[in-house]
Amino acid sequence: MHQMTLAEIARGLADKKFSSEELTKVLLARITQLDPQLNSFISLTEELALEQAKAADARRANGEIGALLGAPIAHKDLFCTQGIRTSCGSKMLDNFKAPYDATVVAKLAAAGAVTLGKTNMDEFAMGSANESSWYGAVKNPWNLEHVPGGSSGGSAAAVAARLLPAATATDTGGSIRQPAAFTNLTGLKPTYGRVSRWGMIAYASSLDQGGPLARTAEDCAILLQGMAGFDQNDSTSIDEPVPDYSASLGDSLQGLRIGVPKEYFSAGLDPRIAELIQNSIKELQKLGAVIKEISLPNMQHAIPAYYVIAPAEASSNLSRFDGVRFGHRCEQPKDLIDLYKRSRGEGFGPEVQRRIMVGAYALSAGYYDAYYLKAQKIRRLVKNDFMAAFNEVDIILGPTTPNPAWKLGAKNSDPVAAYLEDVYTITANLAGLPGLSMPAGFVDGLPVGVQLLAPYFQEGRLLNVAHQYQLNTDWHTRTPTGF
Repeated sequence: MHQMTLAEIARGLADKKFSSEELTKVLLARITQLDPQLNSFISLTEELALEQAKAADARRANGEIGALLGAPIAHKDLFCTQGIRTSCGSKMLDNFKAPYDATVVAKLAAAGAVTLGKTNMDEFAMGSANESSWYGAVKNPWNLEHVPGGSSGGSAAAVAARLLPAATATDTGGSIRQPAAFTNLTGLKPTYGRVSRWGMIAYASSLDQGGPLARTAEDCAILLQGMAGFDQNDSTSIDEPVPDYSASLGDSLQGLRIGVPKEYFSAGLDPRIAELIQNSIKELQKLGAVIKEISLPNMQHAIPAYYVIAPAEASSNLSRFDGVRFGHRCEQPKDLIDLYKRSRGEGFGPEVQRRIMVGAYALSAGYYDAYYLKAQKIRRLVKNDFMAAFNEVDIILGPTTPNPAWKLGAKNSDPVAAYLEDVYTITANLAGLPGLSMPAGFVDGLPVGVQLLAPYFQEGRLLNVAHQYQLNTDWHTRTPTGF
C-alpha cells in the first residue's frame, strides 16, 4: 500500500480494494517504525487521522466521490491546525496550539484528506537544509548522511521514504522545489496568490507560497486542486478561477516553446547536473518541444536582492514573538526589556536570529534606501526579464539546484554557501511566478531535479509538461534503499 501514489489510492478507494481506515493504519505504523531514522515528523495525529479516515469511508459509502476523499497526507508544521501543536520548527512556538485551521488545512479536510501529522521544517522556514529545526535535522532517505533540502525537508523526506503519498509544503525562495530535487520528488510552487496564506505562519509575506510535494506531477495536480482558490481572509489571495489541473495532463507538447537561459549554465553548476539537464531537454524535444536559448540578464543580482528583502520582511513578521502574548516566555524576567530579550534570545535559533538582524539593519534609518529600496528595484528588473522571455517562449527550463544534496553539517559554518544553493529558485519567488521541480536523474546516488517556470497562473502547463516527461522516463519511480 505504501508504494501507491495519490492517483492510485483514489482508484483503489473508488474500487473498494481497501478502506481509508485500513490504509491510514498501515501508514501510521510505517511512520512509527521508520521515521526515527529520518526525523521527518514533529507531531503524529493518530486519533485525528483515524477519525477522518472513518468519516471519509462513510462519505464514500454514501456515494460521494473525490480524488482526495480518504487520501492520507501531512502538513508542514507552519500551517495552523486547530488544537494541534503548530511549532514552525521553533522552540518559540513549541507550546503553541493553533485555535483555528489554516485555509489550506480546512480546504483539504473538506475534500476528505486524512491528516497523519505535522512535518519537520527549518525554523520559521529559514534554511536550505532542514538543519535549523529546534527538533533536530531531517535526514535524506537517499543517503542518511545528507540533507533533504529545506525548508520543507520534513515533507520531502516523508514522501520520498514512502511514509505517505503527498504532503503540503511552502516555498519562499525554493523551499518546495529544492527539497523535491534533493529527494527525487515532484514539487510545485504556485503563482503568488494562487494558494491562500491565511493561517500559514509568515516568514516573508511577499514571497511565501504554499504548494504540493508528491512523487508525480499527476499527484501534485490532485493536491493543488484541493489547495488552490480565492480566500477573502487573505488580502494577497487572487480571485482567479481554478482550472481542472488533471484535465490538461494529457495535452500534447508538440510545438511547445521551451526557453533555456544561458545564465543557468555558468561555472557554479555541477557539470554532471548540466549533463542531466541536457538529457531532459532531449527527452522533451522527442515529445515535440522546440528549444530556444534565452537570457535572464539580471539573474546575477537575484541572490543579494532576495537576502535583503526576505530578512527585512522576517524581522517585521517575527517581531510579534516577544514573550508577551503567545510563544516561549523566559523564566522570572526582571522587567519588560529583560522579558523581550531573553524570550527572543531563548526562543529563536541562530539562523533565525541572523536573518532578523540582517533585516532590521536593512530597514534601519540611513540604510533603507541603500539596501531595501535598491533590492526592490532589482526585483522589478528580475520580473521584467521574465516578462520579456515569456514573449518568446512558453516555459523556461533549467537546473533546480547547482549541486546535489550536501552532507549534514557541511555548510553550517558558512551560511552564505547555503544561500548560494538557491540561485536558480529564488527568481520565481521575487517575480511571483509558478515553478516546478521534477526528477531528472542521479549524481553519486543522489537525486537531481530539473526546474520548469511558466507565466502567471500557468500551473496546468507546468504539470502537463512534467506529466508527459514522466510518462516517458522512470526517474520518479525510483525508491530509496530501505524504504
